[in-house]
Amino acid sequence: MEFEYKGLERILEYLEISDLNDMQKACITACRTHPNVQLLSPTGSGKTLAFLLSLLERLDAGNTATTQAMIIVPSRELAQQIDQVFRSLRTGLKLTLCYGGHKREIEENNLIQPPAVIIGTPGRLGDHIRRNNITTASIHTLILDEFDKTLEAGFQEEVQFITDSLTAVQQRILTSATTAVPVPEFLNFDPSVTINFLPEAPGEKQALDLKYVVSEDTLKAQTIVKLICHLGSRPTIIFCNQRDSVELVSQAIKDLGIPCVYYHGQMEQRDRDAALCKFRNGTSLILVTTDIAARGLDIPHIRYIIHYNLPPNEESFIHRNGRTARMEASGTAILVLSPKEYLPPYTTDSDIEKITLADDYTLPDKPKWVTLYMPLGKKNKISKGDIAGFLINQGKMRAEDIGIIEVKDFSAFIAVRRTKATHLIHETREARIKNKKAKLEFAK
Repeated sequence: MEFEYKGLERILEYLEISDLNDMQKACITACRTHPNVQLLSPTGSGKTLAFLLSLLERLDAGNTATTQAMIIVPSRELAQQIDQVFRSLRTGLKLTLCYGGHKREIEENNLIQPPAVIIGTPGRLGDHIRRNNITTASIHTLILDEFDKTLEAGFQEEVQFITDSLTAVQQRILTSATTAVPVPEFLNFDPSVTINFLPEAPGEKQALDLKYVVSEDTLKAQTIVKLICHLGSRPTIIFCNQRDSVELVSQAIKDLGIPCVYYHGQMEQRDRDAALCKFRNGTSLILVTTDIAARGLDIPHIRYIIHYNLPPNEESFIHRNGRTARMEASGTAILVLSPKEYLPPYTTDSDIEKITLADDYTLPDKPKWVTLYMPLGKKNKISKGDIAGFLINQGKMRAEDIGIIEVKDFSAFIAVRRTKATHLIHETREARIKNKKAKLEFAK
């Protein structure tokens, strides 16, 4: 039977894609007839769109008085990404985000008029429920995205409190990129159906090349620099096991003048946002991070994964490598070994190639983009279109000199051509956007 979805042609146009993939169609079809659906699919396969389109079929667009669905996520970044996809569908339905890192009072104001959908992290959602800021009796759909990651993060008790508070739930959707964590009994997930699009063989990953390099020193920092120069200017994620290693490796790269950003869980929210924006928009082609970035984050088009530290286990190895070779793309994962380290046992059966690095190396070219910061965002009624128009009309920029624009609640990050950035800041130093001073500056 041919797959049908109301308004699909319009949605595909909004998303600038030609069609839904098989996993998305299977998920939507299953959600139409089953109360409990578990969706298993690799990172980057489009799970977010799959469960959002399934959810839209259950939402009553005419009901603006009650909250109809809740989506629980393990991190604020994942909440923000789901929000972006939801808004791109142009449903007209109100959605509210609830997560730590910004003022709870802002969320409380947003919850006064109940949104159709609430997305949030367990701690903040539980807090709002206890404060009676969320009316749970009307919520008929519950989605736990990356549910295994949420439970691993120690939120099981809070998730149980939330789910126990949702007494009217008619459908539950769980998503994951692994089968490692069983579904807890308190979710009342029986009967259920599983949509499994995970690779059959453990660690199997389409178009993934596996290589390794042996460092001459234990710290490996100099080897990392040589490796980056050897690979050239391609999007690369370097995984470390500890935050201290993240900052050490990042600094070693920056000391040579190579643009690089780092990301870990102890950073301030603005710094985390800025780092990911710079990496996504091409201002920096290198991201140094912990396993916090192994799953959940929307970071497309990664060419290389470098394991500065050996993954703590095979599960971590698989999820790190899942950042590259996504869907139809190809990618390469590289293990960096110290003189005393050996390839882990789960790689010995692979066709793994050794890389030999030359002592002489040439620094890669700097990216063509830089990121500017604007202290205005969604809560100031500023949109991407407003910013693009401002840059073209008041900044005298050409469209081809403007890159990715990301608008947050009270700020925006704007990629512009490196050679035009200083002139743009000077040109708009007194300019206003919607009668608000723009005050562009280089993002820190």
